[in-house]
Amino acid sequence: MQQSMLGNHAEVDVFVGNHTDIDPEIFQLWVEGNSVQEATMELQQRGALQVFPGSTMDLLLGDVLDHYRTYGVLEKLLQLPERIYDQWIFQMLPGVQQTIIKMYYDFDDAVMRELLGKKLSARHRKELDEVSISTGINLKSCRRQFDNLKRITKAVEELTGTVLHNIRNHFCLPDDLAKKYCAIIFIAGNRFETNKRKLHFLTFNDFYNCAHSMMSHWTTATADEENEGCSVDLERDFLLELRDLRNLLEKEKEHKM
Repeated sequence: MQQSMLGNHAEVDVFVGNHTDIDPEIFQLWVEGNSVQEATMELQQRGALQVFPGSTMDLLLGDVLDHYRTYGVLEKLLQLPERIYDQWIFQMLPGVQQTIIKMYYDFDDAVMRELLGKKLSARHRKELDEVSISTGINLKSCRRQFDNLKRITKAVEELTGTVLHNIRNHFCLPDDLAKKYCAIIFIAGNRFETNKRKLHFLTFNDFYNCAHSMMSHWTTATADEENEGCSVDLERDFLLELRDLRNLLEKEKEHKM
């Protein structure tokens, strides 16, 4: 601020920008479903007030609240990630855009294990409080993960082309995360049993590795899908051969008895 020599007149230099500030730490707390108060307390415990001498809890709370308001509006775009790259309201560097999309669509293996094999219906969404209790994951986070999976599943059902390609392109996800969603869709689409009591000890990674192997060797795939090992259509003739093999094994068992 510059004080004029002629009377009480002040000149102020103002810079106005529209760059959107994304704090990865606060964004992660928001993604995890923490309230403003919970996030503020967590940051305080991590030493946020020591970083800026003179800061108070009220200032920290206000900062977190400001970020949360931004993320709440931004969430509408995160649900349609392609639009993030075309809009001008939230201007961010491409690397930041990719990071927040990945963080928003990432999931907890424990939560996804609970969702495997279940219909993504409104009734099951209402039962997510049980998933939250059993996994220890915040209910808001469970709902986000449920909604993301349902959104991706519905989208790829309506699109032509390979599932992995559609997930990667329409939701702008990195390969490792896109392949995980592809495996989940493969398991659900082929109605594999995942919830029997004798299977409860298996983790999400166990099912993912099994699904990935089956997609690589037991499916009908295009050239691109063969290279990536992510076809979701089981080969029909192979399934018929498996059924015949099962019948032979059952007859052999009866004969021995």
